[in-house]
Amino acid sequence: MQLIIVESPTKAKTLSKFLGNDYTIEATLGHIKDLPKSQLGIDVAKNFKPEYAFIEKAAGAVDKIKKAAKKASKVFLATDPDREGEAISFHVKEVLAADGKIKRIVFHEITKEAVEEAISHPREIDKNLVEAQIARRVLDRLVGYKLSPLLWRKVRRGLSAGRVQSVAVRLIVEREREIKAFKPDEYWEISCEVKPKGKKDRNFIVSFVGTKDKKTEVKNGEDAARIVGHLKKAGYSVSNVEKREVRKNPYPPFTTSTMTQAGARIFGWSAKKTMSIAQRLYEKGSITYHRTDSTTIAASAITKVRDFIKNTYGQEYLPDKPHFYKTTSKVAQEAHEAIRPTNLKVHGEDVKSKKYGHDAQTLYDLIWRKFVASQMVPSLYDETVIDVVAKNKENYLLRASGQQIKFDGWRKVIPSKKDEDAAPELPDVSAGEDLKLIKVDSQQKFTEPPARFNEASLIKTLEKLGIGRPSTYAPIITTILFRNYVEKTEGKFFPTPVGVAVNDFLMKNFPDVFDYQFTAEMEDDLDKVADGKVEWTGSIKKFWSPFSKKLKSVGDHSKRVKIEVQKLGKACPKCKKGELVVRIGRFGKFVSCSRFPECDFTEKYVEKVGMKCPKCKKGDVIVKKTGKGKRFFGCSRFPDCKWASWRNPKQEKTQNIEPKP
Repeated sequence: MQLIIVESPTKAKTLSKFLGNDYTIEATLGHIKDLPKSQLGIDVAKNFKPEYAFIEKAAGAVDKIKKAAKKASKVFLATDPDREGEAISFHVKEVLAADGKIKRIVFHEITKEAVEEAISHPREIDKNLVEAQIARRVLDRLVGYKLSPLLWRKVRRGLSAGRVQSVAVRLIVEREREIKAFKPDEYWEISCEVKPKGKKDRNFIVSFVGTKDKKTEVKNGEDAARIVGHLKKAGYSVSNVEKREVRKNPYPPFTTSTMTQAGARIFGWSAKKTMSIAQRLYEKGSITYHRTDSTTIAASAITKVRDFIKNTYGQEYLPDKPHFYKTTSKVAQEAHEAIRPTNLKVHGEDVKSKKYGHDAQTLYDLIWRKFVASQMVPSLYDETVIDVVAKNKENYLLRASGQQIKFDGWRKVIPSKKDEDAAPELPDVSAGEDLKLIKVDSQQKFTEPPARFNEASLIKTLEKLGIGRPSTYAPIITTILFRNYVEKTEGKFFPTPVGVAVNDFLMKNFPDVFDYQFTAEMEDDLDKVADGKVEWTGSIKKFWSPFSKKLKSVGDHSKRVKIEVQKLGKACPKCKKGELVVRIGRFGKFVSCSRFPECDFTEKYVEKVGMKCPKCKKGDVIVKKTGKGKRFFGCSRFPDCKWASWRNPKQEKTQNIEPKP
């Protein structure tokens, strides 16, 4: 009998379906060892030696693994193909005692072929990957356990700091300040509706570009009125018509970053939800490993997808050669393949039939389409650009452009949304042809401030800066929300007063530690440890020496930070002297007296939308939360009025639902 050890029971169950009775499969239920919760667990005097302890809840799983290992002729450590998985295997091997029958196997998809191939090519534990995981764990523990007490003293008790999470908060705080400091600039858009003279052809819109010699920006109403006056009296003719074929290449298959961005952008899912669904699909054997920053595709998978495209869609949809994509991540590591389906014959409905749930079917279908489309021919468009001259006191240039699909190519698998590729159909006109003016239109507009971060744009920015890795994007966002450093409203991130205070304190006193470039360089150092290029203790020492000195200096000399509070404009009902303010505690917002701690009055905070209930017309629309922390809108008179909606009625029509208790 041979023993295979994985992390999850679901993964074990999937393996048992195609491995015979010669194999026993046990699950560790995640990590079996970690740094202790109640103490630092790192001996900074002895080269940062970590003091790992057994995780109490893993005791039962460890006992089962020990018993099974005694009966096994061979033991295969088959945890996930990344640093975390390598560390789990390392700790399991320590528990079982190292001998010749324990080997490490790695596979990126849970299929019969992949697992059998891995079993036929076992290896030893990769110590470099283990040390990279240890280095990250030690680094994060040093920052968290040393900075948190400082925050308690200088900002507020109960706070904590994270090396990468604090950088994410910094991004959100700085973006909010950009938005508040933004001063909009006025500009005008001018367009003309014209039609060919003497033809029963369609009208079309041309947009004002400038004079015939240069582009002109219209920045005020006076200039706009002057130009509109000239255009109304002008004569119009086509000066140039340019037609060309445009090719649009397919996008690469998903990485962790692009998959979580798509989940947020298309479905409104959190990164945590997308990764949780992907985890389930991976453990069921439906997709390849979902923690990856590589766009590489295995040669065998390319062969299969090319055959599938040819047989399903026809030779015209198959390129002469496979597409290879350049990985955008600075250092692609962890798993070494993009996310793809393991069996192309399994479609979205097939996944649903396996009782994965609607969300799993939806994500699988997106992964399937993205992968197949990535190996198809480009889509082709006919693009037409018409330049029009309006002759009056000045010769003005106006322009129209249109694009019509000629051959769908990869769009056969991922059809464009309505209006995504749509451009106005333009009439067939020639240079020198006269046009008739129908009307002139002008619109005043103002430049917009930079957009607030949502989950998709925050992950994209972190990846661009080289901060974080595939396994950390979702935990980063979950952590900063849980700590109430930021809050999410209508899908956008807003910093809380606590988040602003913590960010300002850290940036003032530890600018080097939370610098974007420094954080990215630390990630690069961890990658070098994984590649065996540097010793992990050297990287930690380089960080710890100046950091520890700075800790003492800041602790001795920095001033306490005051957290801004939101004033409600009401007197405290208890002391009659203070004013009611909104504070943020460990469990979210609450109302208290401004004279705290002299006055200890508190009450529950109720967030009002600013309108009456659309059903009863008596209560206020307030923001509520479910047991899972999900926001919805309800009537303040509940249960007398049971109106509720997931959508903000102030912004769009509501869909009434009954909130779950």
